[in-house]
Amino acid sequence: MKKMLILVRHATAEDQSFRVKDFDRNLNNRGLAESEVMGKWLAEANVKPDIFISSPAARAFKTAEIFAKQLGVNSASINSKPEIYDGGPRAYLSAINSVSEDFSNLILFGHNPDITYFAEYLSGGNIGSMKKGGVAFIEFENQKWEEISAKTGNLVLYKTPKQIGGVE
Repeated sequence: MKKMLILVRHATAEDQSFRVKDFDRNLNNRGLAESEVMGKWLAEANVKPDIFISSPAARAFKTAEIFAKQLGVNSASINSKPEIYDGGPRAYLSAINSVSEDFSNLILFGHNPDITYFAEYLSGGNIGSMKKGGVAFIEFENQKWEEISAKTGNLVLYKTPKQIGGVE
């Protein structure tokens, strides 16, 4: 059975400061707009993720919530995986490998540079550095989630908010 993994780098967040821990940084106005545009674009493309997984960091989780709203999904169903925040690409792989076979379309919200490394690790593709709010679609043929590893996927699409045309 075909699987689709949609990787989303969180949208633009407020700058780091000594007053706010990195984990607690929220989306700024640009990030809110990027998330709205990308979520709406997925909805218009009739993309229907079966399961949402997100880093619990404020900026990633808020991006996931906005996408969920645009896609008509209850944000209470977003699975928060703390290890995604700073666990490196292995944490992403662990999150993917543990998904039930009941799901064929997974959307995962995370952080750079790990999410870019992970996309390239799975697909063998070269994205460069995922842009804030960027979305990468990686397709897997005849594999279970637990079998997914290096270069087992095919990068079929990568889009950024700027390419969609909503945010400069």
